[in-house]
Amino acid sequence: MKNEVIIAESVYALLLNEQSFLSRADVRVRTTSSNSQALEMHRAERADLIVACLDAGEMSGEELCRQIRDDGVLRSVSILLVCGSDEQEISRCMNCNANAYVSLPAPPAVLLQEAHRLLNIAPRKTCRVPVKIRVDGKVRGRRFTGTAENISTAGMLLWSPDVLVEGDSVQCSFSLSGSRQVTVPGEVVRVLPGSAGAGSAYGVSFVDISTEAVSAITRFSGEQQADCA
Repeated sequence: MKNEVIIAESVYALLLNEQSFLSRADVRVRTTSSNSQALEMHRAERADLIVACLDAGEMSGEELCRQIRDDGVLRSVSILLVCGSDEQEISRCMNCNANAYVSLPAPPAVLLQEAHRLLNIAPRKTCRVPVKIRVDGKVRGRRFTGTAENISTAGMLLWSPDVLVEGDSVQCSFSLSGSRQVTVPGEVVRVLPGSAGAGSAYGVSFVDISTEAVSAITRFSGEQQADCA
């Protein structure tokens, strides 16, 4: 069975000269010129991974994610958004229901690594859902607190008044409805400074997440998606 990948033409052009999983016999790549075309392709033949630009044609990346995540048939696909380095674009990516994003300019290897990771998530239940969860954590021997604004089995978007830096290893503890307290190890992979006194946003990628934590987050995400459908 082939893995179906839908990818923006401009992004695919950056990867053409790279030796990667996209050229494997078990991967079928279809290119698109716009996000609306990506959506129609996904409707016609379900994709396993969509790599889309934040702004491509008349449909934004946010709208693409919204329409896919609001559809019970279409929602179980991994979505990788590609944007520029502008802070507003990064903020838009972090606040929509994509699984991950890459800001350009970035080496093709970074794009390929993130795409490969998302394509190989099984089961594909990493759709980020909006939440307000208090998080208690530890980093470099000290405690910190924050609020998770979206969460999936891949990671979370965390707002905190404490200072974290990219590459920090963190322990995050939080409670989800219907579950006991969940503690997961993670790594800070994105830092988005906020306004003065408001703290910063941190993209946290979970590392070596336990089966129990995956089950709790997957169950919680499924409940939240059903409520929003």
